[in-house]
Order: sequence, then C-alpha cells, then structure tokens
Amino acid sequence: MEAVTGKTYRKICKQYGADVVISEFISSDALIREVAVSRQKMSFEEEERPFGIQLFGHNESALCEAAEVAAEANPDFIDINWGCPVKKIVKKGAGSAILKTPELMVKYTKAVVDCVKIPITVKTRLGWEENDKPIVNLTERLQDIGVQAITIHGRTRSQLYSGVADWTLIGEIKKNPRITIPIIGNGDINSAEKAINYKKKYGVDAIMIGRAAIGNPWIFQEIKNRISEQSFTPPSYEERVEVCLNHLRLLAEEIGEKRAVIEMRPNYSGYFKGVPHFKNKKIELMYALTVKSCEDILNN
Repeated sequence: MEAVTGKTYRKICKQYGADVVISEFISSDALIREVAVSRQKMSFEEEERPFGIQLFGHNESALCEAAEVAAEANPDFIDINWGCPVKKIVKKGAGSAILKTPELMVKYTKAVVDCVKIPITVKTRLGWEENDKPIVNLTERLQDIGVQAITIHGRTRSQLYSGVADWTLIGEIKKNPRITIPIIGNGDINSAEKAINYKKKYGVDAIMIGRAAIGNPWIFQEIKNRISEQSFTPPSYEERVEVCLNHLRLLAEEIGEKRAVIEMRPNYSGYFKGVPHFKNKKIELMYALTVKSCEDILNN
C-alpha cells in the first residue's frame, strides 16, 4: 500500500471505523541508511493507535537493525511483509521471494523477534506457486518462534493479484488446534457483505482490507454498521468531495503540494466509484497540478 497508507489517510480510515492501521512499506536498508523519506513514513499520532510499522528486506542484520530503529518510534507492533509480490521487491529477495526458502523466512523473522521487545507480526501469502504452498507448516513455525499474529493473503506469489483469492488454507490454519495466535485473512475483501461472510465462514480473528480501501474509507464504517445491524447510507457526492478534498489538503500539508497532487491520483477511482458521468472529471484530475485546480474540478 505504498503511497496509500500514509499518516493522512490512516487518520481518515480511523475516523470511519478502521480498528488497526499500518504504515506504508518501509525498506529496512533505507531505514538504516537514515533515508529521510523512510524515517518520515514511521511518523504517526496517538489517535492512530493501534499502529504498526511495516518493514521489508532481504538481509537478516539489516532487518534487525531496522526493527530496532522502528521500535524507537514506539509503535504498537512491527509487521514484517513477506508477501509483497512486486517484481522489483522480489528480485532483491524480499517480500514474497522468501517463500521459495521458508527456512530463511523463519530464521530472519526469529532474529527480529529476538532483537526487539515489542510484538512482531508477519504478513505473507500461501506460497510461491500453485504446487508449493507451505503456509500451514510455516504458520506453526512462525508462532513457535514468537510471532504474535499472522496475516495471510489467499494467493501465491505467482498469481500476483489475478484470479480469486483462496481462503481454504487460511480456514484450515485457523482450525488447527496448535495455532493460538490471531490469524488475519486478506484478499478480495471488497464489500461489507464479503468481510462478514468470510470472517464467519473461515473463522479468522480479523480481516485485513487493502486495495478495496483505496479512496473508500467508508468500507470500514459500513462493515461496523452491518455487524451491529445498523443501516448504512452510502456517501453522497457532496460527502465524497468533502472527504476527498480534505484528504488532498492534509496530504499537501504533510508531503508538499506537488507530490500530494500526484499521489492522490490513484484514489479518485475509489472516492467516486459509481458516480455517473464522472469520467471526464477524472481525466481532468489526472492532469491537475495544484490543489486549487482539483478543488475547482470537483466543485463544478
């Protein structure tokens, strides 16, 4: 969720019901080199708690050193991302590349668990490819070395984000009597109905929502309302504009106007999904270079 789960949008999601939020993807190598952008990604405010800092890397010592740096920021937990399928990450041996060598995943994760005192969680996938899904055994091993919770995306790395997420093994892991830590399901949760149905069907302790929350903080509120059997009214166009522009303005304050206008572009599809005749405005927003331009486009 690079360029999505920054401080500004995390706070918006919290306002609409997200229980736990996590930082953007942070490179362990960049963090220990004191790259300013990486340090900035760790910044959070008390209202965001429970909050986790998300690290990735391919080197044991770098991951441990980065975890120590992250722990100094006092998050509630540190999450190691062993699930990212992006090619440039995998080529370096980070993210889901580690699924080709489960022994290294366990070794590197244990090193991080041992070097910091705050809880360590892991996010990963079923395996590298269809005929190689070690996740059932891996979950037991990760629990045994002290990992406090595991989020499992129901795809292999080879699938990237194609096809349909398979939650079968996630459910099997949750039913395993050896597993006592929280198991969090992830993959294809794009509606309140699906979130509630999957939680019941597979018995997971929580649901992680990623892509479906881009430009759609209301998804958390809708889930909460439906769980408590309250009605949910979809946001009006005016509310969508208000929240979207508030997001943009706060983001500009956080990272600068030029960068904020660019980083907002992927969010418009979510904010205005289903709005009739929005295509032309979206095209204009893709070329807008200032906050004022975006305001004029959305308010006219």
